[in-house]
Amino acid sequence: MSESSSRPRKPARPYRRPQRDPVRFLAFEALRAVDERDAYANLVLPPLLRKAREKEGPEKFDARDAALATELVYGTLRRQGTYDAVIAACVDRPLREVDPPVLDVLSLGVHQLLGTRIPTHAAVSASVELARVVLGDGRAKFVNAVLRKVAAQDLDAWLAQVAPPYDDDPEDHLAVVHSHPRWVVSALWDSLGGGRAGIEDLLEADNERPEVTLVARPGRATTDELLDVESAVPGRWSPYAVRLAEGGEPGAVDAVREGRAGVQDEGSQLVALALANAPLEGPDRLWLDGCAGPGGKAALLAALAAERGATLLAAEKQPHRAGLVAKALNGNPGPYQVITADGTRPPWRPGSFDRVLMDVPCTGLGALRRRPEARWRRRPEDLDTFAPLQRGLLRTALESVRVGGVVGYATCSPHLAETRAVVADLLKQFPDADLIDARPLLPGVPALGEGPDVQLWPHLHGTDAMYLALIRRTG
Repeated sequence: MSESSSRPRKPARPYRRPQRDPVRFLAFEALRAVDERDAYANLVLPPLLRKAREKEGPEKFDARDAALATELVYGTLRRQGTYDAVIAACVDRPLREVDPPVLDVLSLGVHQLLGTRIPTHAAVSASVELARVVLGDGRAKFVNAVLRKVAAQDLDAWLAQVAPPYDDDPEDHLAVVHSHPRWVVSALWDSLGGGRAGIEDLLEADNERPEVTLVARPGRATTDELLDVESAVPGRWSPYAVRLAEGGEPGAVDAVREGRAGVQDEGSQLVALALANAPLEGPDRLWLDGCAGPGGKAALLAALAAERGATLLAAEKQPHRAGLVAKALNGNPGPYQVITADGTRPPWRPGSFDRVLMDVPCTGLGALRRRPEARWRRRPEDLDTFAPLQRGLLRTALESVRVGGVVGYATCSPHLAETRAVVADLLKQFPDADLIDARPLLPGVPALGEGPDVQLWPHLHGTDAMYLALIRRTG
Protein backbone atom coordinates (compact mmCIF):
# COMPACT_ATOMS: atom_id res chain seq x y z
CA MET A 1 0.00 0.00 0.00
CA SER A 2 1.43 3.36 -0.98
CA GLU A 3 1.94 6.20 1.47
CA SER A 4 -0.59 8.37 -0.34
CA SER A 5 -3.27 5.69 -0.26
CA SER A 6 -2.83 5.19 3.46
CA ARG A 7 -3.41 8.90 4.20
CA PRO A 8 -6.78 9.34 5.90
CA ARG A 9 -9.38 11.05 3.73
CA LYS A 10 -10.90 14.35 4.81
CA PRO A 11 -14.54 13.67 5.72
CA ALA A 12 -17.02 15.05 3.20
CA ARG A 13 -18.92 18.11 4.35
CA PRO A 14 -22.53 17.32 5.07
CA TYR A 15 -25.02 18.70 2.54
CA ARG A 16 -26.61 21.92 3.70
CA ARG A 17 -30.11 22.64 2.52
CA PRO A 18 -30.46 26.12 1.01
CA GLN A 19 -32.22 28.71 3.14
CA ARG A 20 -35.01 30.73 1.52
CA ASP A 21 -34.57 34.48 2.07
CA PRO A 22 -38.14 35.85 1.88
CA VAL A 23 -37.01 39.28 0.59
CA ARG A 24 -34.95 38.03 -2.34
CA PHE A 25 -37.35 35.20 -3.09
CA LEU A 26 -40.17 37.75 -3.35
CA ALA A 27 -38.07 39.96 -5.65
CA PHE A 28 -37.35 36.95 -7.86
CA GLU A 29 -41.07 36.06 -7.99
CA ALA A 30 -41.90 39.60 -9.07
CA LEU A 31 -39.29 39.59 -11.85
CA ARG A 32 -40.54 36.24 -13.13
CA ALA A 33 -44.10 37.60 -13.26
CA VAL A 34 -42.89 40.63 -15.22
CA ASP A 35 -40.96 38.38 -17.63
CA GLU A 36 -43.41 35.52 -18.06
CA ARG A 37 -46.80 37.24 -17.91
CA ASP A 38 -45.90 40.73 -19.17
CA ALA A 39 -47.13 41.93 -15.78
CA TYR A 40 -46.34 45.37 -14.40
CA ALA A 41 -44.29 45.56 -11.22
CA ASN A 42 -46.58 48.14 -9.64
CA LEU A 43 -49.47 45.66 -9.93
CA VAL A 44 -47.55 42.50 -9.04
CA LEU A 45 -45.56 43.77 -6.07
CA PRO A 46 -48.31 44.86 -3.60
CA PRO A 47 -50.05 41.44 -3.41
CA LEU A 48 -46.67 39.70 -3.10
CA LEU A 49 -45.74 42.00 -0.21
CA ARG A 50 -49.07 41.31 1.52
CA LYS A 51 -48.59 37.57 1.04
CA ALA A 52 -45.08 37.73 2.49
CA ARG A 53 -46.25 39.68 5.55
CA GLU A 54 -49.03 37.17 6.18
CA LYS A 55 -46.79 34.14 5.68
CA GLU A 56 -43.66 35.30 7.50
CA GLY A 57 -45.31 37.50 10.11
CA PRO A 58 -44.42 41.11 10.94
CA GLU A 59 -41.35 40.09 12.96
CA LYS A 60 -39.69 38.26 10.04
CA PHE A 61 -40.93 40.56 7.27
CA ASP A 62 -41.14 44.17 8.40
CA ALA A 63 -41.23 47.55 6.68
CA ARG A 64 -37.48 47.48 6.02
CA ASP A 65 -37.81 44.11 4.31
CA ALA A 66 -40.65 45.45 2.16
CA ALA A 67 -38.54 48.49 1.23
CA LEU A 68 -35.58 46.30 0.27
CA ALA A 69 -37.75 43.99 -1.84
CA THR A 70 -39.24 47.01 -3.61
CA GLU A 71 -35.79 48.49 -4.30
CA LEU A 72 -34.49 45.17 -5.63
CA VAL A 73 -37.40 44.81 -8.06
CA TYR A 74 -37.60 48.37 -9.34
CA GLY A 75 -33.84 48.94 -9.32
CA THR A 76 -33.22 45.77 -11.31
CA LEU A 77 -35.90 46.64 -13.87
CA ARG A 78 -34.71 50.23 -14.29
CA ARG A 79 -31.09 49.18 -14.78
CA GLN A 80 -31.77 46.05 -16.81
CA GLY A 81 -30.04 47.33 -19.96
CA THR A 82 -26.88 48.31 -18.11
CA TYR A 83 -26.81 45.06 -16.13
CA ASP A 84 -27.34 42.98 -19.26
CA ALA A 85 -24.26 44.62 -20.80
CA VAL A 86 -22.21 43.84 -17.68
CA ILE A 87 -23.43 40.24 -17.46
CA ALA A 88 -22.75 39.74 -21.18
CA ALA A 89 -19.11 40.72 -20.55
CA CYS A 90 -18.86 38.02 -17.85
CA VAL A 91 -20.38 34.99 -19.58
CA ASP A 92 -19.12 32.86 -22.46
CA ARG A 93 -22.38 32.74 -24.41
CA PRO A 94 -24.93 35.19 -25.82
CA LEU A 95 -27.42 36.38 -23.20
CA ARG A 96 -30.31 34.94 -25.23
CA GLU A 97 -28.86 31.50 -24.47
CA VAL A 98 -28.97 32.08 -20.69
CA ASP A 99 -32.21 30.75 -19.20
CA PRO A 100 -34.46 33.67 -18.17
CA PRO A 101 -34.75 32.55 -14.50
CA VAL A 102 -30.95 32.39 -14.30
CA LEU A 103 -30.71 35.84 -15.84
CA ASP A 104 -33.20 37.20 -13.29
CA VAL A 105 -31.12 35.86 -10.39
CA LEU A 106 -27.97 37.29 -11.95
CA SER A 107 -29.62 40.69 -12.50
CA LEU A 108 -30.79 40.82 -8.89
CA GLY A 109 -27.25 40.00 -7.79
CA VAL A 110 -25.68 42.60 -10.07
CA HIS A 111 -28.04 45.28 -8.79
CA GLN A 112 -27.04 44.47 -5.21
CA LEU A 113 -23.37 44.67 -6.19
CA LEU A 114 -23.44 47.77 -8.41
CA GLY A 115 -26.62 49.62 -7.44
CA THR A 116 -26.89 49.34 -3.65
CA ARG A 117 -24.70 49.64 -0.58
CA ILE A 118 -25.07 45.97 0.32
CA PRO A 119 -21.56 44.60 1.09
CA THR A 120 -20.01 42.55 -1.71
CA HIS A 121 -19.79 39.31 0.26
CA ALA A 122 -23.41 39.57 1.39
CA ALA A 123 -24.64 40.38 -2.13
CA VAL A 124 -22.86 37.40 -3.68
CA SER A 125 -23.69 34.89 -0.95
CA ALA A 126 -27.36 35.92 -0.80
CA SER A 127 -27.68 35.66 -4.58
CA VAL A 128 -26.03 32.24 -4.68
CA GLU A 129 -28.33 31.05 -1.91
CA LEU A 130 -31.33 32.31 -3.89
CA ALA A 131 -30.00 30.45 -6.94
CA ARG A 132 -29.76 27.23 -4.90
CA VAL A 133 -33.40 27.65 -3.84
CA VAL A 134 -34.92 28.49 -7.22
CA LEU A 135 -32.43 27.01 -9.72
CA GLY A 136 -30.60 24.18 -7.99
CA ASP A 137 -27.01 23.68 -6.87
CA GLY A 138 -25.59 23.18 -10.38
CA ARG A 139 -26.71 26.51 -11.80
CA ALA A 140 -25.95 28.20 -8.48
CA LYS A 141 -22.26 27.55 -9.21
CA PHE A 142 -22.62 29.40 -12.52
CA VAL A 143 -24.29 32.33 -10.71
CA ASN A 144 -21.45 32.38 -8.17
CA ALA A 145 -18.77 32.46 -10.88
CA VAL A 146 -20.44 35.28 -12.82
CA LEU A 147 -21.12 37.46 -9.78
CA ARG A 148 -17.53 37.13 -8.58
CA LYS A 149 -16.40 38.52 -11.94
CA VAL A 150 -18.92 41.37 -11.63
CA ALA A 151 -17.72 42.15 -8.10
CA ALA A 152 -14.18 42.76 -9.35
CA GLN A 153 -15.14 46.29 -10.53
CA ASP A 154 -17.50 49.06 -9.49
CA LEU A 155 -20.23 50.49 -11.72
CA ASP A 156 -18.14 53.32 -13.14
CA ALA A 157 -15.39 50.91 -14.19
CA TRP A 158 -17.90 48.60 -15.81
CA LEU A 159 -19.54 51.45 -17.71
CA ALA A 160 -16.16 52.54 -19.02
CA GLN A 161 -15.69 48.99 -20.29
CA VAL A 162 -19.11 48.12 -21.76
CA ALA A 163 -20.43 51.48 -23.05
CA PRO A 164 -19.04 52.88 -26.33
CA PRO A 165 -17.40 56.32 -26.02
CA TYR A 166 -19.84 59.20 -26.29
CA ASP A 167 -17.91 60.80 -29.14
CA ASP A 168 -18.13 57.57 -31.19
CA ASP A 169 -21.84 56.89 -30.71
CA PRO A 170 -23.71 59.32 -28.41
CA GLU A 171 -27.05 57.50 -28.46
CA ASP A 172 -25.58 54.05 -27.80
CA HIS A 173 -23.38 55.46 -25.03
CA LEU A 174 -26.41 57.03 -23.33
CA ALA A 175 -28.47 53.87 -23.86
CA VAL A 176 -25.97 51.70 -21.99
CA VAL A 177 -25.00 54.20 -19.29
CA HIS A 178 -28.59 55.21 -18.49
CA SER A 179 -30.29 51.91 -19.28
CA HIS A 180 -32.77 52.89 -21.99
CA PRO A 181 -33.23 51.26 -25.40
CA ARG A 182 -31.40 53.20 -28.07
CA TRP A 183 -34.58 54.06 -29.99
CA VAL A 184 -36.12 55.51 -26.81
CA VAL A 185 -33.03 57.65 -26.20
CA SER A 186 -33.29 58.94 -29.76
CA ALA A 187 -37.01 59.69 -29.48
CA LEU A 188 -36.71 61.47 -26.13
CA TRP A 189 -33.76 63.52 -27.39
CA ASP A 190 -35.72 64.60 -30.47
CA SER A 191 -38.66 65.67 -28.30
CA LEU A 192 -36.53 67.44 -25.71
CA GLY A 193 -34.09 69.12 -28.07
CA GLY A 194 -30.91 70.70 -26.79
CA GLY A 195 -27.53 69.18 -26.05
CA ARG A 196 -26.11 66.39 -23.95
CA ALA A 197 -26.82 67.82 -20.49
CA GLY A 198 -30.60 67.93 -20.90
CA ILE A 199 -31.01 64.40 -22.23
CA GLU A 200 -28.71 63.00 -19.54
CA ASP A 201 -30.74 64.79 -16.85
CA LEU A 202 -33.94 63.33 -18.30
CA LEU A 203 -32.59 59.77 -18.51
CA GLU A 204 -31.25 60.01 -14.96
CA ALA A 205 -34.66 61.24 -13.76
CA ASP A 206 -36.29 58.23 -15.42
CA ASN A 207 -34.11 56.00 -13.22
CA GLU A 208 -35.02 57.71 -9.95
CA ARG A 209 -37.76 56.43 -7.67
CA PRO A 210 -40.69 58.87 -7.96
CA GLU A 211 -42.36 60.31 -4.90
CA VAL A 212 -45.90 59.29 -4.13
CA THR A 213 -48.21 62.22 -4.96
CA LEU A 214 -51.73 62.53 -3.58
CA VAL A 215 -54.60 64.66 -4.83
CA ALA A 216 -57.15 66.22 -2.47
CA ARG A 217 -60.39 66.00 -4.45
CA PRO A 218 -62.20 69.36 -4.21
CA GLY A 219 -65.26 69.35 -2.00
CA ARG A 220 -64.22 66.04 -0.46
CA ALA A 221 -60.78 66.58 1.09
CA THR A 222 -58.29 69.40 1.63
CA THR A 223 -54.56 69.61 1.29
CA ASP A 224 -54.40 70.69 4.95
CA GLU A 225 -55.91 67.35 5.92
CA LEU A 226 -53.38 65.46 3.81
CA LEU A 227 -50.48 67.52 5.14
CA ASP A 228 -51.20 66.14 8.60
CA VAL A 229 -49.82 62.82 7.35
CA GLU A 230 -46.24 62.03 8.40
CA SER A 231 -43.63 63.03 5.76
CA ALA A 232 -46.25 64.91 3.69
CA VAL A 233 -45.18 68.14 1.97
CA PRO A 234 -47.08 70.41 -0.43
CA GLY A 235 -47.07 69.71 -4.15
CA ARG A 236 -44.90 71.82 -6.41
CA TRP A 237 -47.48 73.06 -8.90
CA SER A 238 -51.01 71.79 -8.33
CA PRO A 239 -53.03 73.44 -5.53
CA TYR A 240 -54.54 70.01 -4.79
CA ALA A 241 -51.26 68.06 -4.63
CA VAL A 242 -49.46 66.69 -1.57
CA ARG A 243 -46.26 64.65 -1.82
CA LEU A 244 -45.26 61.84 0.54
CA ALA A 245 -41.59 62.77 0.55
CA GLU A 246 -40.28 59.62 2.27
CA GLY A 247 -42.30 57.10 0.30
CA GLY A 248 -45.21 56.88 2.71
CA GLU A 249 -47.96 54.31 2.26
CA PRO A 250 -51.05 55.89 0.63
CA GLY A 251 -53.28 53.13 1.95
CA ALA A 252 -52.59 54.34 5.48
CA VAL A 253 -54.15 57.76 4.73
CA ASP A 254 -57.80 57.95 5.81
CA ALA A 255 -58.85 60.23 2.95
CA VAL A 256 -57.33 57.86 0.39
CA ARG A 257 -59.01 54.79 1.88
CA GLU A 258 -62.32 56.65 1.85
CA GLY A 259 -61.91 57.81 -1.77
CA ARG A 260 -61.90 61.51 -0.86
CA ALA A 261 -58.30 61.72 -2.03
CA GLY A 262 -56.31 59.61 -4.44
CA VAL A 263 -52.86 58.83 -5.76
CA GLN A 264 -52.27 60.96 -8.84
CA ASP A 265 -49.10 62.28 -10.45
CA GLU A 266 -48.92 66.05 -10.38
CA GLY A 267 -48.59 66.20 -14.16
CA SER A 268 -51.89 64.38 -14.48
CA GLN A 269 -53.48 66.87 -12.10
CA LEU A 270 -52.15 69.80 -14.15
CA VAL A 271 -53.70 68.42 -17.34
CA ALA A 272 -57.14 68.25 -15.72
CA LEU A 273 -56.75 71.71 -14.16
CA ALA A 274 -55.68 73.34 -17.43
CA LEU A 275 -58.71 71.97 -19.25
CA ALA A 276 -61.04 72.97 -16.42
CA ASN A 277 -59.65 76.54 -16.36
CA ALA A 278 -59.51 77.12 -20.11
CA PRO A 279 -61.70 80.11 -21.11
CA LEU A 280 -65.01 79.22 -22.76
CA GLU A 281 -67.44 81.08 -24.96
CA GLY A 282 -70.96 80.30 -23.80
CA PRO A 283 -72.36 77.84 -21.22
CA ASP A 284 -70.29 75.49 -19.07
CA ARG A 285 -72.65 72.69 -18.11
CA LEU A 286 -71.50 69.36 -19.56
CA TRP A 287 -67.98 67.88 -19.57
CA LEU A 288 -66.65 64.67 -21.13
CA ASP A 289 -63.70 62.46 -20.22
CA GLY A 290 -63.55 60.26 -23.30
CA CYS A 291 -60.80 57.83 -22.15
CA ALA A 292 -61.49 57.89 -18.44
CA GLY A 293 -59.82 54.73 -17.13
CA PRO A 294 -58.56 54.18 -14.52
CA GLY A 295 -60.23 57.34 -13.19
CA GLY A 296 -57.69 59.74 -11.69
CA LYS A 297 -58.33 62.66 -14.05
CA ALA A 298 -62.04 61.86 -14.16
CA ALA A 299 -62.33 62.09 -10.37
CA LEU A 300 -60.60 65.47 -10.30
CA LEU A 301 -62.64 66.77 -13.24
CA ALA A 302 -65.89 65.56 -11.67
CA ALA A 303 -65.09 67.37 -8.43
CA LEU A 304 -64.17 70.58 -10.27
CA ALA A 305 -67.31 70.33 -12.41
CA ALA A 306 -69.46 69.89 -9.29
CA GLU A 307 -68.14 73.17 -7.87
CA ARG A 308 -69.54 74.95 -10.96
CA GLY A 309 -72.80 73.07 -11.22
CA ALA A 310 -71.58 71.12 -14.27
CA THR A 311 -71.90 67.39 -14.95
CA LEU A 312 -69.13 64.99 -16.06
CA LEU A 313 -69.71 62.05 -18.39
CA ALA A 314 -66.83 59.58 -18.01
CA ALA A 315 -66.54 57.04 -20.83
CA GLU A 316 -64.19 54.05 -20.86
CA LYS A 317 -64.04 51.26 -23.45
CA GLN A 318 -62.83 48.44 -21.18
CA PRO A 319 -65.50 47.28 -18.69
CA HIS A 320 -63.06 46.51 -15.88
CA ARG A 321 -61.45 49.94 -16.24
CA ALA A 322 -64.90 51.55 -16.32
CA GLY A 323 -65.44 49.86 -12.95
CA LEU A 324 -62.30 51.54 -11.63
CA VAL A 325 -63.61 54.89 -12.87
CA ALA A 326 -66.92 54.35 -11.10
CA LYS A 327 -65.05 53.51 -7.90
CA ALA A 328 -62.91 56.65 -8.18
CA LEU A 329 -65.96 58.87 -8.71
CA ASN A 330 -68.11 57.27 -6.02
CA GLY A 331 -69.11 59.94 -3.51
CA ASN A 332 -68.52 62.90 -5.83
CA PRO A 333 -70.58 65.84 -4.49
CA GLY A 334 -72.17 66.67 -7.85
CA PRO A 335 -73.85 64.74 -10.67
CA TYR A 336 -71.82 62.50 -12.96
CA GLN A 337 -72.24 59.42 -15.12
CA VAL A 338 -69.87 56.56 -15.97
CA ILE A 339 -70.48 54.53 -19.12
CA THR A 340 -68.69 51.77 -21.02
CA ALA A 341 -68.23 53.10 -24.54
CA ASP A 342 -65.72 53.10 -27.38
CA GLY A 343 -64.47 56.65 -27.85
CA THR A 344 -64.01 56.10 -31.58
CA ARG A 345 -67.71 55.13 -31.95
CA PRO A 346 -69.39 57.35 -29.36
CA PRO A 347 -73.05 56.95 -28.35
CA TRP A 348 -73.53 60.68 -27.69
CA ARG A 349 -74.56 63.35 -30.18
CA PRO A 350 -71.93 65.56 -31.84
CA GLY A 351 -71.49 68.99 -30.32
CA SER A 352 -72.89 67.93 -26.94
CA PHE A 353 -70.11 69.03 -24.62
CA ASP A 354 -68.56 72.25 -23.38
CA ARG A 355 -65.25 70.68 -22.32
CA VAL A 356 -63.74 67.39 -23.54
CA LEU A 357 -60.64 65.60 -22.28
CA MET A 358 -59.14 62.89 -24.46
CA ASP A 359 -56.17 61.31 -22.66
CA VAL A 360 -55.33 58.79 -25.35
CA PRO A 361 -53.64 55.37 -25.09
CA CYS A 362 -49.94 55.65 -25.93
CA THR A 363 -46.52 54.06 -25.54
CA GLY A 364 -46.24 55.38 -21.98
CA LEU A 365 -42.70 56.69 -22.51
CA GLY A 366 -43.52 59.57 -20.18
CA ALA A 367 -44.03 57.28 -17.17
CA LEU A 368 -40.85 55.21 -17.25
CA ARG A 369 -40.09 56.19 -13.64
CA ARG A 370 -43.24 54.36 -12.53
CA ARG A 371 -43.27 51.54 -15.05
CA PRO A 372 -39.60 50.86 -15.79
CA GLU A 373 -40.35 47.56 -17.52
CA ALA A 374 -42.28 49.43 -20.24
CA ARG A 375 -39.05 50.71 -21.79
CA TRP A 376 -38.00 47.11 -22.57
CA ARG A 377 -41.40 46.06 -23.94
CA ARG A 378 -42.14 48.90 -26.30
CA ARG A 379 -40.91 48.80 -29.89
CA PRO A 380 -40.79 51.56 -32.52
CA GLU A 381 -43.50 49.75 -34.46
CA ASP A 382 -45.89 50.28 -31.52
CA LEU A 383 -46.18 53.87 -32.70
CA ASP A 384 -47.86 52.64 -35.88
CA THR A 385 -50.37 50.71 -33.79
CA PHE A 386 -51.31 53.69 -31.63
CA ALA A 387 -51.34 56.31 -34.41
CA PRO A 388 -54.77 55.57 -35.95
CA LEU A 389 -56.37 55.17 -32.52
CA GLN A 390 -54.97 58.48 -31.26
CA ARG A 391 -56.16 60.32 -34.35
CA GLY A 392 -59.57 58.66 -34.18
CA LEU A 393 -60.05 59.63 -30.56
CA LEU A 394 -59.00 63.24 -31.14
CA ARG A 395 -61.38 63.38 -34.10
CA THR A 396 -64.21 62.19 -31.84
CA ALA A 397 -63.26 64.81 -29.24
CA LEU A 398 -63.37 67.62 -31.79
CA GLU A 399 -66.71 66.39 -33.11
CA SER A 400 -68.13 66.06 -29.60
CA VAL A 401 -67.41 69.59 -28.42
CA ARG A 402 -69.75 72.46 -29.29
CA VAL A 403 -68.68 75.62 -31.09
CA GLY A 404 -66.84 77.74 -28.52
CA GLY A 405 -65.99 74.69 -26.40
CA VAL A 406 -62.53 73.35 -25.60
CA VAL A 407 -60.83 69.99 -26.16
CA GLY A 408 -57.81 68.81 -24.20
CA TYR A 409 -55.65 66.27 -26.05
CA ALA A 410 -53.32 64.60 -23.55
CA THR A 411 -50.91 61.72 -23.56
CA CYS A 412 -48.32 60.31 -21.17
CA SER A 413 -45.65 60.26 -23.85
CA PRO A 414 -43.37 63.00 -25.13
CA HIS A 415 -42.80 61.22 -28.46
CA LEU A 416 -43.45 63.71 -31.24
CA ALA A 417 -45.34 61.08 -33.24
CA GLU A 418 -47.87 60.82 -30.39
CA THR A 419 -48.10 64.51 -29.55
CA ARG A 420 -47.59 67.34 -32.02
CA ALA A 421 -47.88 65.14 -35.12
CA VAL A 422 -51.34 63.94 -34.06
CA VAL A 423 -52.56 67.44 -33.25
CA ALA A 424 -51.17 68.89 -36.49
CA ASP A 425 -52.88 66.20 -38.59
CA LEU A 426 -56.28 66.74 -36.99
CA LEU A 427 -56.09 70.52 -37.21
CA LYS A 428 -55.71 70.10 -40.98
CA GLN A 429 -59.00 68.18 -40.98
CA PHE A 430 -60.75 70.73 -38.75
CA PRO A 431 -60.06 74.21 -40.13
CA ASP A 432 -62.62 75.57 -37.62
CA ALA A 433 -60.42 74.60 -34.67
CA ASP A 434 -57.53 76.58 -33.17
CA LEU A 435 -54.89 75.88 -30.55
CA ILE A 436 -55.16 77.77 -27.25
CA ASP A 437 -52.00 78.73 -25.39
CA ALA A 438 -52.03 76.35 -22.42
CA ARG A 439 -49.07 77.93 -20.60
CA PRO A 440 -51.00 80.73 -18.80
CA LEU A 441 -53.34 78.05 -17.42
CA LEU A 442 -50.45 76.51 -15.48
CA PRO A 443 -49.34 79.52 -13.40
CA GLY A 444 -45.97 79.21 -11.72
CA VAL A 445 -44.88 76.18 -13.73
CA PRO A 446 -41.54 77.00 -15.43
CA ALA A 447 -39.88 75.71 -18.61
CA LEU A 448 -43.08 75.04 -20.55
CA GLY A 449 -41.51 75.75 -23.92
CA GLU A 450 -42.62 78.00 -26.74
CA GLY A 451 -46.26 76.87 -26.67
CA PRO A 452 -49.08 76.92 -27.40
CA ASP A 453 -49.01 73.27 -26.33
CA VAL A 454 -47.27 72.09 -23.15
CA GLN A 455 -44.79 69.30 -22.47
CA LEU A 456 -43.93 68.42 -18.86
CA TRP A 457 -40.70 66.58 -17.97
CA PRO A 458 -39.53 64.48 -15.00
CA HIS A 459 -36.19 66.31 -14.71
CA LEU A 460 -37.66 69.81 -15.04
CA HIS A 461 -40.99 69.49 -13.22
CA GLY A 462 -40.76 66.32 -11.12
CA THR A 463 -43.79 64.93 -12.97
CA ASP A 464 -44.43 62.29 -15.58
CA ALA A 465 -43.75 63.56 -19.11
CA MET A 466 -47.36 64.57 -19.79
CA TYR A 467 -48.26 66.37 -23.02
CA LEU A 468 -51.28 68.67 -23.39
CA ALA A 469 -52.73 70.59 -26.33
CA LEU A 470 -55.87 72.69 -25.83
CA ILE A 471 -58.06 73.19 -28.91
CA ARG A 472 -61.13 75.42 -29.29
CA ARG A 473 -63.83 74.83 -31.89
CA THR A 474 -64.48 78.16 -33.57
CA GLY A 475 -67.19 77.35 -36.09
